[in-house]
Amino acid sequence: MAKQQTFADKAAKAAMMKGSKCPACGEIFQPILMVTSEKSSQSGSWKFNERRVQVCKCNEKKVYS
Repeated sequence: MAKQQTFADKAAKAAMMKGSKCPACGEIFQPILMVTSEKSSQSGSWKFNERRVQVCKCNEKKVYS
């Protein structure tokens, strides 16, 4: 049988999470790798651009859309 997790256990786990917090919502940023494809104007071939983005509750819809 699984151990029941109490609210105190959840709060302790959330306090242990490392990273910078969002100034607007207070949630910890989750780093993700965003990959976009763009067509090169010179050669006409497709290229993949990768960049790291910090996501929280505030900008989640903007980043994923």
